[in-house]
Amino acid sequence: MPAKQNAAAKKRGGKVEGEGSYTATRNFDRAQEGFVTRNKSKIGKLGKDAKAALDGKEGKSLREAERKGRSKARH
Repeated sequence: MPAKQNAAAKKRGGKVEGEGSYTATRNFDRAQEGFVTRNKSKIGKLGKDAKAALDGKEGKSLREAERKGRSKARH
């Protein structure tokens, strides 16, 4: 392992993480669970509001933003 990589791995407790980071996945999952817990009573309304936005005058720009975001994703 190159010296730079080795030093970085030591900072992370000896685990080399690149794409597919287990730490990032855990952090994301915890954040999602927290969002759902905090907003449980609002989830239905948030979904309806999102659908209304897509069906409304800002729908075209929202779909374009989604298309741009998906074009940069690696699948």
